[in-house]
Amino acid sequence: MTAETSDERGLGRATIGVVAVVVVAVLAAMLYLSETRETPVAAPAPTEPEVVRLDFAVYGPQAEIDAYEKVVEEYNQASEYVDVTVESWPDAESMLADLKAGAVSPDLYLLPRSALKDTIDNERNIELLDLLDARGISLGDDFSRDSVAAYSYDDDLQCMPYATSPMVMYYNTDLIDFDRMAARGLPVPNEERSAWTLDMFRAAAEFASRPRKGSRGVYIDPTLEGISPFVLSGGGSVYDDPVSPTSLALSEGDSVDALTRTLEVLRDPQLTLTSQQLDRRSGLEWFEQGKVGMIAGYRDLTPQLRDVDGLRFDVMPMPNLGTTATVGNLTGVCIGAGAAGNAGEAADFLVHLVSDEAVSEISEVGYLQPTNVKVSYSEAFQQSDQQPEHSEVFTSAVRAIQLMPLLDDPDALESVVAPQIRQLFSKPVLGPEELTELLGSIDAASAEVLADPADEETEDPSDGASETASPSEDATD
Repeated sequence: MTAETSDERGLGRATIGVVAVVVVAVLAAMLYLSETRETPVAAPAPTEPEVVRLDFAVYGPQAEIDAYEKVVEEYNQASEYVDVTVESWPDAESMLADLKAGAVSPDLYLLPRSALKDTIDNERNIELLDLLDARGISLGDDFSRDSVAAYSYDDDLQCMPYATSPMVMYYNTDLIDFDRMAARGLPVPNEERSAWTLDMFRAAAEFASRPRKGSRGVYIDPTLEGISPFVLSGGGSVYDDPVSPTSLALSEGDSVDALTRTLEVLRDPQLTLTSQQLDRRSGLEWFEQGKVGMIAGYRDLTPQLRDVDGLRFDVMPMPNLGTTATVGNLTGVCIGAGAAGNAGEAADFLVHLVSDEAVSEISEVGYLQPTNVKVSYSEAFQQSDQQPEHSEVFTSAVRAIQLMPLLDDPDALESVVAPQIRQLFSKPVLGPEELTELLGSIDAASAEVLADPADEETEDPSDGASETASPSEDATD
């Protein structure tokens, strides 16, 4: 081997030194560049959507309000960005008063059909068809056409039909025993209790009227609502027009005949409560005490009667005077005009509210008769283990409901005609002529509220003619 020279050893060390310097320089440059390069700005974290808060206005007894609150709580737990709160009133009248006064402006609210016209005219709701169509709600399959028609106006659905309760006849099964009546040869309804005539109705009232026990057969509120099912069933008309009435029609044709036959029962002093008795207690209170055989009412009366110790009761349809007919107590759910910015969220909650599950929860309390067809036939509503035994009467009687016209102010009409309608039940002498005259005066009084002054003929100032020119005629020569 050749020995390494000193020059060769020096060259090796020099090379290594150069390499080291280069490496250090590169590293320093990289470090400098990494320190001086602009730090990239981090992308902003995605922001969560703002929570949408909705108010839902309801009315009714506390047990029913508690059920609404439970349904709302379940919805809030499942919804990440919507929070619904419940505002409640004891009755529809107090809630409507606050709505009309502008004291509250809920995003959604219950609405009796009688207040629908005023609600639309004052633009307090949002139309629903497009909102519900976008969410796949099938109105034709799950809700009766009549209930949808009841809340439709101007070719759109104004509020969602929610509850539909027909007026039926509640009766005390201790005072009215149809089996015992049949054994005595008296006229009675069929075993299904699905229909009965006015003669059967009178026989039941006579059977329940027991002087020794101080009981009377029947009490019907002397109101326009109270007499309407009898008028309609007898082939008469309550209003002169089913859509745009200008007066009542109680003094016309079949209406007179229906009321003549009905009042023979309802004003019979041996069968109904006296004015002295009514001064002490209402007809409902006498019924709860077991002293009246029959009263008319809606489904929301059922829980109250269930709470009366010792009271045994059942239900029948309203008596048939020639055709099956009754009136109904309808409730809808509206989206308020103030919810326009959150209409989508309000509609989502509405879809939940009318679902089978939510409607069943409300129905189980006993007050609500659901418009939802499936639930109305379910045990959640029928409640076969409780009174009344024939709860299917409520469901079947829905088909007999005849809708009343939408009025600007139904309370004003009732106030005007109420005194004279009470006379139908209490005036001492009421023969055919007196009855017709009194009915005519009721119709005339109603016209003061229902007739539209704009519809009256006005005199033409150009020629003194009494006829108003046709809109199609040219105004100029």
